[in-house]
Amino acid sequence: MRRIMLSFLCLLMHLLQDETTSLLVLGNQDLQDSIKPQKVEFHSLNFNTTLHWQPGWAREARDALYFVQYKVYGQSTWQNKDECWGISSHVCDLTHETSDIQEPYYSRVRAALAGVYSSWSLSCRFTPWRETMIGPPMVTVVHSNKSITVKLQAPRSPYRRKRGSKIPMTNYYDLLYQVFIINNLLDEQHRVLVYEGKDKVIKIEDLRPGVSYCIVAKMYMPVLDHSSAYSSRQCTVLQ
Repeated sequence: MRRIMLSFLCLLMHLLQDETTSLLVLGNQDLQDSIKPQKVEFHSLNFNTTLHWQPGWAREARDALYFVQYKVYGQSTWQNKDECWGISSHVCDLTHETSDIQEPYYSRVRAALAGVYSSWSLSCRFTPWRETMIGPPMVTVVHSNKSITVKLQAPRSPYRRKRGSKIPMTNYYDLLYQVFIINNLLDEQHRVLVYEGKDKVIKIEDLRPGVSYCIVAKMYMPVLDHSSAYSSRQCTVLQ
């Protein structure tokens, strides 16, 4: 009888142990799913490229650490981004890693919390030349009697020439300047296109003395039909 009881207790312990293991595995699986990064996306302006993501849906995901990898499309091996390995931030700078602007790239992120790792979350394919946003030009305005001289400077990439200066975005694209004038006697949103072309200095003439004028400009890329945002307004009152 005693031997039967011992056998029964042994069986019961095995069953309880199996059940505990199953619950632990199930709990880990739930945690893996709940901390998995969401919405992994490339953001890029003038080839300054960052990877962004959102934390998983679990409240505890706020305390997770993140690990980032990247690769060129077609490669079999993922590369670790050392500066974004075990970070708490939701942003990773991949400007240097995506410097071959014609190549398509992928990146992926996983999260870790309390010794549990999520599966990887994959980005969409990203090709810098096609998908980076172009920033607006810098605008300087000098006024004289009845005219305004506008000086334009294209945005610059993060990549440098051998001499050290940053390479302008006009080296990578056939870009046009678009210059607009705002007569402050009219609605501020009433912008009139006064120039489109590649000249870096233009002159707007036959303006009215004593009137406030504002200039804004943007870059236009005909090949992809993309425009930048408007520059900040530069305003002057003609004497």
